[in-house]
Amino acid sequence: MHLKPTNKTLLIFDLDGTLIDSASDLAKAVNHMLCYLDKKPFDEEQIHHWVGNGALTLVKRALLGKRELDETLDTDYTEKALHIFLDYYRANLCYATKPYPDVLTTLTNLKKKGYTLAIVTNKPYAFVTPILKSLKMDGLFAKILGGDSLAEKKPHPAPLLHVCKTLGIAVEASVMVGDSKNDILAANACKMDSVGVTYGYNYGEDIATYKPDFMIDNFSELNSIL
Repeated sequence: MHLKPTNKTLLIFDLDGTLIDSASDLAKAVNHMLCYLDKKPFDEEQIHHWVGNGALTLVKRALLGKRELDETLDTDYTEKALHIFLDYYRANLCYATKPYPDVLTTLTNLKKKGYTLAIVTNKPYAFVTPILKSLKMDGLFAKILGGDSLAEKKPHPAPLLHVCKTLGIAVEASVMVGDSKNDILAANACKMDSVGVTYGYNYGEDIATYKPDFMIDNFSELNSIL
């Protein structure tokens, strides 16, 4: 089975949970923040379910100890916690972070085939390039957007539309590949084809719930469906 239409030229990828497994390093940064603030740390599995909406939302979820946000957090306290988290994470980006199986070889192969590759992540932009360089994945992508690159981030369609416009490639010729409902909802909102990967985070939910156009269990399957 192939994606329809098959004249795809632009592949847009999420980062965390799709290209890289960064959950352990994110969890360490979250727990460092919590311990610094004399709050109880959480196990990695719990924190995994909070990843995907950017650093500020991750910090808020950790402070509240739940995925659902509310207005009980003091703004100054949240900002202090965010700075603690970001400072620690910036200094410890790639201790345990690694690409998922077959990611580097598949991306290299797709680029050689002539596909234009891009990243749209909700991770702060400043962290993306250092991680890619550390994992020897830099130089593959024509465009990179972080969660703070535009006024809106996924699941808003604006980042996907911005990449298409900037690179001069039609939405119809583009595919969004990601592990999270934010990726699929953003693609659906601008009528872009999507591929959901089943091995990522997605808050513990089944990615099939959000009806991506295609689903893959291993990143290398992209070679056969495109």
